[in-house]
Amino acid sequence: MNAVEYHPIGIIHTPFKTPEGTPIQPPGGMDDCAVVEVFPEHVEGLRDIEGFSHIILLYHCHLSGPVRLTVKPFLDDALHGLFATRAPARPNAIGLSVVRLLRVEGGSLFIREVDIVDGAPLLDIKPYVPKFDSRASERTGWIEKQAHRTEQARDDGRFSGK
Repeated sequence: MNAVEYHPIGIIHTPFKTPEGTPIQPPGGMDDCAVVEVFPEHVEGLRDIEGFSHIILLYHCHLSGPVRLTVKPFLDDALHGLFATRAPARPNAIGLSVVRLLRVEGGSLFIREVDIVDGAPLLDIKPYVPKFDSRASERTGWIEKQAHRTEQARDDGRFSGK
């Protein structure tokens, strides 16, 4: 198979300078704000984006660690296959976050509910559309057994990276 190559369309500026202390998922960064800077040659593509309350950001996890095919996620003490987790260190370190869009000013998107490390290269933006993107989940794998730990992690602020 031929190599696949992507080029950033922007950069994400957040208050999180290192992976340590960065929220684990967007709900952990409910109060955290950031700015997505879209490069000038792509700004025209932002037309009509302000009509959406949430957007999906695809980005390169530029500071992720070495790839391991089994990992111990923060909600569990057991090893799980990488693809059954949301660990950022992946063969293709692509991050996906659904964030709240606050406003658009030129090529800058002001967002909230952020779980992204500062300086992440932006690969793509898509509108979040609940009718297309939201699904009733029937199974959540190993996480089902950790429901009590999920609630405890929220209460302790561990989703927020603090």
